[in-house]
Amino acid sequence: MGAPQTYDVAVVGAGVFGAWTAYQLQRSGKRVVLIDAYGAANFRASSGDASRITRIGYGSDEIYSRSARRSLQLWKLFCKSLDEALFHQTGVLWLAYENDPYPTKSYETLTKLGVPVERLTIDQTRALFPAINLEGISWAMLEPESGVLSASRAVQAVVRETIKLGGEYRQGAVVNPSGQGGLESLTISNGERVSAAKHVFACGPWLPKIFPDLLGERIHPTRQEVFYFAASPALPTWIDFKNEAYGLPNVEGHGLKIAIDRHGTSFDPDTGNREATAEGLAEARQYLARRLPELQHAPLIAARVCQYENTSNGDFLIDRHPEFENVWLVGGGSGHGFKHGPFVGEYVAARIDGRTEGVEPRFSLATKKREKKRLVY
Repeated sequence: MGAPQTYDVAVVGAGVFGAWTAYQLQRSGKRVVLIDAYGAANFRASSGDASRITRIGYGSDEIYSRSARRSLQLWKLFCKSLDEALFHQTGVLWLAYENDPYPTKSYETLTKLGVPVERLTIDQTRALFPAINLEGISWAMLEPESGVLSASRAVQAVVRETIKLGGEYRQGAVVNPSGQGGLESLTISNGERVSAAKHVFACGPWLPKIFPDLLGERIHPTRQEVFYFAASPALPTWIDFKNEAYGLPNVEGHGLKIAIDRHGTSFDPDTGNREATAEGLAEARQYLARRLPELQHAPLIAARVCQYENTSNGDFLIDRHPEFENVWLVGGGSGHGFKHGPFVGEYVAARIDGRTEGVEPRFSLATKKREKKRLVY
């Protein structure tokens, strides 16, 4: 088999967390190898598909608003460096009900942080977005500078730039590591071995499969369906938080995207059925008929099945492995993580470089319980 190739850091998982971590480490002068079983932001990955929302509102959860703001800055700088439109400033409209605490607290937090935000009356919202049926809505909050990221294309661009900087990429599944102490090398499914001083496992729904004893009951992949309809009215991205729904306008010709933001059934990212259900489509159509009645009969042009990888409370997992001193665990995007990729990459790289000590307590393994009680959305 021969001696393994040697790197400063091996990053397993070329989704948004792994790609940005590899990119930031390579930029800092480290020799990095990035490994993925199926390819960067492939359609089995939580980072796959055409689009993801990037918004800054997180209720009173300032830690994630700060992260989302920093990440959006980095996404924009990255797009500018490539002269490529991977971010689409559609604005993000929050539909708020009477006595609705989440958008109210989001507005207060964004105002406190100096993030551009507008509180709109029903009349103002209707004048701006006449296609949206505002029945039941009391007011709306608009983040004018937020919008949509071209998900798969964006992650693949980060991987390409990492390689241009001198990083290396391998495609293949990693054999589950065993033992304890210092992890010396990884074996890829093609038989190749890579040795690294430090290892980052940022492999989303595969984390509990690679570390079943540690994470099998702490990260729960769930099945999620999204639907694209042949319609392109002038719309912002919108979030109907109380109805557990969101929608994205037609970006890059993919159609109007509708999804119900509710945890689905347990799901295996390798073998799970990727066909959308009739029940899921019916619920998406019911929502479309309620909020965009003129589009209720719009043709379905695509349906996707992906997955969330949920921690017990929705907080990210970014911490050292308790049995491997040179292994970091990075994941638990929990359905809201994509937008935070640049921040997560900076955060992990700073700790691996030794520029920042310690771990944010909310990201620690110790806070990831077996009992499911999601608090972060």
